[in-house]
Parts: sequence; structure tokens; C-alpha cells
Amino acid sequence: MLTEILPFRFELDTIAIAGASLWSLALYLGFSTAREWVIKQLNRWFNFAERSLYTSHSEFEKTRKARESQNDFYASLFSILPFLVVGTLFNWGLEISLGESWGISTGILACMGAGIYELGRRDAESSD
Repeated sequence: MLTEILPFRFELDTIAIAGASLWSLALYLGFSTAREWVIKQLNRWFNFAERSLYTSHSEFEKTRKARESQNDFYASLFSILPFLVVGTLFNWGLEISLGESWGISTGILACMGAGIYELGRRDAESSD
């Protein structure tokens, strides 16, 4: 379908995309403190950048709560990008060292391990 619209052809390596996605999910789950730090920094940056767009302090304060909620959402959405980059590097390193099929299988194992770790971490955090 895209080849009918676009005058050129491009190939997507689905194995690399799946492996990088699995590794980024495992890193996102496993490094919760880094995830929270990235979300906090992105939220601070979004709030700072949006403050510079307003000239009136009263207009800024009028819509502050809605904008901060929106910036929280955007920060949590964009926080996956650094983990996606690092997950792509992990997958690329595994493909070079062990072969193509190892990226997905070790990514699945890493996701399971990170998920179990995150469940245990949240359980210990809630019992304190």
C-alpha cells in the first residue's frame, strides 16, 4: 500500500524493532528511579518552556492546573525515548555478538525479570 503512494521502497527490520522494543520495556520497568527522574526533568522543562510563552502573569496562573496536567502527560509519554535509544543499543550489541535471534529471546527474559523485580519493589514499597 505504501509502495503505491511513495515512489521509493524502504525495508523495516521487524526483528530489530521487536528486540529494541522488548529491551526498552525491560529497561523502563527495571530502572524505576531513572524513569521517575527522567519524567521529573521532562516535566520541569515543559513547565519552564511553557512559562516563557506567556507575557501576563494573571493569564499564566488562570490556566496553570490544566497545563501542568498536560505537561505531566507529555513528560510520561516522552520518557520512553531515552529507554528506547538504550534498548536499541542493547539489541544492536546482542545482534552483533550473539546473532539476530538472541535479541528477542533475551529481551523477553529481561522483560520477565524486570516485571518480577518491579512487582517485588512495589510490594516492598507498599508494605513500608
